[in-house]
This record gives sequence, structure tokens and C-alpha cells, in this order.
Amino acid sequence: MNSFTGQHILSVNQFDRDAILRIFSVADAMQPYALRQKRTTVLDGAILGNLFFEASTRTRVSFGTAFNLLGGEVRETTGMSSSALAKGESLYDTARVLSGYSDIITMRHPQAGSVAEFAEGSRVPVINGGDGANEHPTQALLDLYTIDKEQRSLGNQIDGLHIAMIGDLKHGRTVHSLSKLLSLFDNIQFTLISPPELAMPDSVVSVMENHGHRVTITDQLSGSVSADICYQTRIQEERFASQEEANRYRGRFRLNNEIYTKHFKSNTVIMHPLPRDSRAEANELDNDLNLNPNLAIFRQTDNGVLVRMALFALTLGVDNIISHYDRDVVWHSNKRL
Repeated sequence: MNSFTGQHILSVNQFDRDAILRIFSVADAMQPYALRQKRTTVLDGAILGNLFFEASTRTRVSFGTAFNLLGGEVRETTGMSSSALAKGESLYDTARVLSGYSDIITMRHPQAGSVAEFAEGSRVPVINGGDGANEHPTQALLDLYTIDKEQRSLGNQIDGLHIAMIGDLKHGRTVHSLSKLLSLFDNIQFTLISPPELAMPDSVVSVMENHGHRVTITDQLSGSVSADICYQTRIQEERFASQEEANRYRGRFRLNNEIYTKHFKSNTVIMHPLPRDSRAEANELDNDLNLNPNLAIFRQTDNGVLVRMALFALTLGVDNIISHYDRDVVWHSNKRL
């Protein structure tokens, strides 16, 4: 990907290693704005169409926050029933109309391939906020950015990383996209832990192996997993044919301080794309991990704002002039972490 300006962001397949590192460099530069140490109005007058036709909290609010922090305004549509799609309007027609009201659009939709179909009709850049069980490219980018930052703090890098992915690897679009991005780096070791029925798709495993990475597939969390990253996922119940089927796997791989101490290194970073299922029958990441300094799930969400700010800046071609529009901070809470 030689240039971001004016481009749709639909799939992790668009990125090479250089593009990823460019995104990370711009994300690093966004830190003062996200922390309210400075403010910028570089996107003053620009409008984001934030279209979420599937349930979302973090991704939707994060996109809106990122755009606001760059000085832009946000217009939202949430839920299928409140849109003209419920009346039979095509994605193409919806795109033609709404792209006339916006300078850039972010979109989530429950059907795989839907965001790319929407983008065909759009007159402005479209960023994929998740299309069914297919892809979630910005989540993968923020996850990889988190991995990079966590490893940098330990004096390490992504190359040579050992990551354990645990849970519903079949339906978890975040692990699909993240695995493909990690495969662009060198000498990655993947340990994939899931019930056989929820194993990582062969197509994703093939990407890892074709890039020369080591892949271990197992249905047991046992022994010492000397991973640098433990990436836990929830059972994607919305992707199952029935609640009963999803319940068969709920709570199969739980992680608490005792299990973590038994199986992982003392500095293994714990990640999760959220939401974590805290119901008693699932409890995939126990609350007793909340004070564990290696729990990075909330650092992930903070990093999501930085990465999405970077994508907006790059896609709209303002990444090199953001500081030209710096302003003093009128309001700032010194309690922010």
C-alpha cells in the first residue's frame, strides 16, 4: 500500500510491513492529543458518517472519539431497523446517499463482504469496522500496535514473538486478521488453543505457514506456554446457529491468576479484543486479573483511539500537517491515566 490518501480500508490484506509501521508512527504522534495535552483542529469542518448496523460499543465510540480529537464532527446511524436498509434499500444506494453527507465513512455490518459492497457505491473513503465473521482490520491493527508497544517496553520487538491464541478461533474475526498481520513479520511462533470444532480456519493457518512461521495446534492448555502474548477470545455466540450450541463451549478455557501463573511466564502480556464475557458460566478473564500489571486489555482500548486517529489522518491526507493546527487545551483532567 504505497498511499493511504483517498483509499478504502477494507482488509488487512491491503497492508505490507512498511504500511503498518507508517500507521504505528502516526499513531505514536497522536498520543498528546488523545491525552488532551494538546488539541488539533486539522479536520475542522469534516464529517464522519459512523454507520453501525451491528451491535458495538468500543469500536463505534472509539471511531467517533478519534474523529472528534482531530477536530471533526460525527453523524451516527445504529441498528439495522432504524435505517432504510430495513425497507429494502441496497447497500449501493445507501452508500451513494450517505457518502454525499460525509467526508469519510466507518461501517459495521453483520454480513461478510458487506462493507466492500458498500464501498463500491461510496464517493468517499470507507473504513471497515467489522463485516460479520470476515474481518475487523482496525481491531487487528490496534492489537498489533499494542503488541508492539508492550514488547518495546520490555526491550523486545514483534519479530521473534511467541503468541498463544485461545478460545473461539473459528469465528473470531479479530484473530484471523491479527494472524495475517503478524505473518508479515519474521520468525513468529503461534500456539493455537481451542476445541477442535472451533479451530483456526485452515486458510488462516496456511497464511502463517506459507510465511515460514511455526504453528502449534492443540485443544489443551497444559504445561508451560512460554508465550510473550496470551490473546484470549470469547465464544462468538452471535455466529452460532443456536444458543445451545454456543453454550457447549462456554467457559472451556478460563484464565485467572492461578491458571496464568501455572502456564505462562511472569511477564506474558494478556490481551482480549473485548467484550470479555464475565458471566459465571463463561468468565473467560477472571476479575482477579484486573490488578495484574500484565493485563493489557484496557491499554488496547486506549490504543484503538490512537490507531483510528492515524487511519483518519492518513486516509484524509492530513498526517503531515496535524501540528500546524495545534491549539491550547481549554479543558484537561489531570486524573486521566
